[in-house]
Amino acid sequence: MAKLVHQPLEDEEFDFILRMSGAPVLAYFSGTWPKAIEACRAMDLIMGRIAEEYEGRLTAVKADITRCPAATKRYGVTGAPSFVLLREGEVAARGAGPMPLTEFQEFLDPYV
Repeated sequence: MAKLVHQPLEDEEFDFILRMSGAPVLAYFSGTWPKAIEACRAMDLIMGRIAEEYEGRLTAVKADITRCPAATKRYGVTGAPSFVLLREGEVAARGAGPMPLTEFQEFLDPYV
């Protein structure tokens, strides 16, 4: 995963990143259980590319569902991979499941 993707270890760190970002935040919720791990690994590569391409216009955050349970609950995340795009702290868009890069760009472009 690119260094441009923040990886908080707990909810407090996740919330700190949200507060400090001056740009929209793309929160990527990942999981490490067997049914989620393959799809999440595929999305790790996409997230790295997105973070590089949208640098300065977007803050990318990868949150492990088990390490950030309050954020997971707050945003209604029920599976992994899931994505929540936040603008000024409010949910602007949601997505779930693995997506190819071009589809992910189409998901983001109206908001970033």
